[in-house]
Amino acid sequence: MAREARQPTRLLRKVGCAELTAVPEVRHALRTMLGTWGAPGATDVAELLTTELVTNALIHTDHGAVVTATVAPAQLRVEVRDFVSGLAATHVPHADDGTHGRGLVLVQALADSWGVENHGVGKVVWFELNGGAAEGGPAAA
Repeated sequence: MAREARQPTRLLRKVGCAELTAVPEVRHALRTMLGTWGAPGATDVAELLTTELVTNALIHTDHGAVVTATVAPAQLRVEVRDFVSGLAATHVPHADDGTHGRGLVLVQALADSWGVENHGVGKVVWFELNGGAAEGGPAAA
């Protein structure tokens, strides 16, 4: 019996201006949507990177954000759109920086691909993860 191809699943959340309390809710919704997607640890990485992008959008702009996640058997794409043009300058974090300044460094290090797309008003910062062993099964040899 042929197995049906899994259709992409989509998550869409609007987060209000400076609404940092919404970050855990976005993270939980993403985990619920992903279920057993990907290799062990893939969901944890997706949550971490999503948290970083949403937090950056809320802290570095005076506007809200829109989070979109699309998952297919082999790939996850998360986009965080804000409504302020330009990307904050990235820097190499130092020990003195505390917990700040590491968001995009983590995204760059852990995502399979990522980028920034300027829009008429604002931008979209996105990342993609290849799930490894899709749907919790073994990776194809």
